[in-house]
Amino acid sequence: MNLKLIFKTISIIMFILSIFMLFPAFVALLYQESMEFQSFLITIVLIFFIFSYVYFFCRNEKRSTLSIKDGFILVALSWTFASLFGAIPFWISGSIPAFVDSFFETISGFTTTGASILTDIESIPKSILFWRSLIHWLGGMGIVVLTVAILPILGIGGLQLLKAEAPGPTVDKITPRITETAKILWFIYLGLTIAETLLLMVGGLDLFDALTHTFGTLATGGFSPKNNSVGYYNSAYIDAIITIFMIMAGINFTLHYRLITGKVKYLLNDTELKAYLLIFLCTTLIITLNLYSNIYNTIGQSLRYASFQVASILTTTGFATTDYEKWPFLSKALLFLMMAIGGCSGSTGGGIKVIRIITLFKQGLIDMKYLIHPNGIFPLKLSGNPIKKEIVHTISSFFFLYIFFLILVTMVVSTAGQDILTSFTTALATVGNIGPGFGKIGPTANYAFFPGYVKWFLSFAMLAGRLEIYTILILFNPSFWKR
Repeated sequence: MNLKLIFKTISIIMFILSIFMLFPAFVALLYQESMEFQSFLITIVLIFFIFSYVYFFCRNEKRSTLSIKDGFILVALSWTFASLFGAIPFWISGSIPAFVDSFFETISGFTTTGASILTDIESIPKSILFWRSLIHWLGGMGIVVLTVAILPILGIGGLQLLKAEAPGPTVDKITPRITETAKILWFIYLGLTIAETLLLMVGGLDLFDALTHTFGTLATGGFSPKNNSVGYYNSAYIDAIITIFMIMAGINFTLHYRLITGKVKYLLNDTELKAYLLIFLCTTLIITLNLYSNIYNTIGQSLRYASFQVASILTTTGFATTDYEKWPFLSKALLFLMMAIGGCSGSTGGGIKVIRIITLFKQGLIDMKYLIHPNGIFPLKLSGNPIKKEIVHTISSFFFLYIFFLILVTMVVSTAGQDILTSFTTALATVGNIGPGFGKIGPTANYAFFPGYVKWFLSFAMLAGRLEIYTILILFNPSFWKR
């Protein structure tokens, strides 16, 4: 285990985080928020002082290769340290007085969960709200993936980091060099950020609101600076733009690269993309018809709210334009199902991921064929390519661990006296990085009422969900620490 290299890299990640803190510090100056400006300045100095010492102590480490174990430890510690220090401005500014709440809000931001303890968002200073949304954006593509893009400067290999952090069952390299892949993904992410921000400003949002909602959209996080989320604007145009970009953010980012480079055939042949879009379209259609006449008087209005909410839940964004708990049972049941699916692999979305659902479904069909024809050969294919049995086994194991972890989180939440609907959807919403759920954590509610120990555990659940369960749970396996 190369601890010096691990902490040297963590120091770099924290330096990058402190640089990004300059942006909300500037916003604090712009809006004359002196207390908040001081809180960001103190945090930046604190990070620089502590991690300069760490870097100085580890600077002479000559080995530049991270092992698989090193990658898991580094990723877990990076997200933990980023959340701990990212919570400091919330805490010392007084915007969120209790540190457990500050940490919960921060890790919810970094993991793009969007679960909040804030009861009156609009009373919070602008710079704090900007930081709250910015950590969404950083966590969306991944602070570690950003670091991988600059690691060649440090002479450190980044493949093990990307393997430990990248969402989905496999890491899809779009260039031979992993660092080039990381750079391309971040450039696409930045390009989509600029595009959505401009389109939202065309719709009447000021730069602050446009940026914060863009951060929440592309990170599929859902933090909004408004108490009523996107519903505050009551604009069909704003709803449509955010819906489109939520769907785009839920697509594997390597497919965006294929599209930009003119390789459209990859999109047409991609099984996961076709299934993802089919799930979105079919669910939207059914809910639209269910809402028509029951809730809304026109098909257009029904389609507007249905498409937005399906996109928000399927991609695990968590924005809201209406209180969907008042919808008919069929619509709520379909949204509940979307919570369990999630976006595509390689996207900023959370959840189980569409590719895993498809793989297990196809494997189930193949197993039924084997019952009829025991000696038959039935290869499992995705996008025209055969899938190795090892990957299917890994997905099956992940699915079991995911369900097991959901049950565990449900039990912990229930110890606080919560009903089964609230407890289970809290588990789904935090492990799946969705944010809102049903019951007491519905779209118009928040997580403030939970006791401290539940908030700490849910913070752990959000991190485990963001890092695909294995990356966190493997650290609790005694064999991991054996030489």
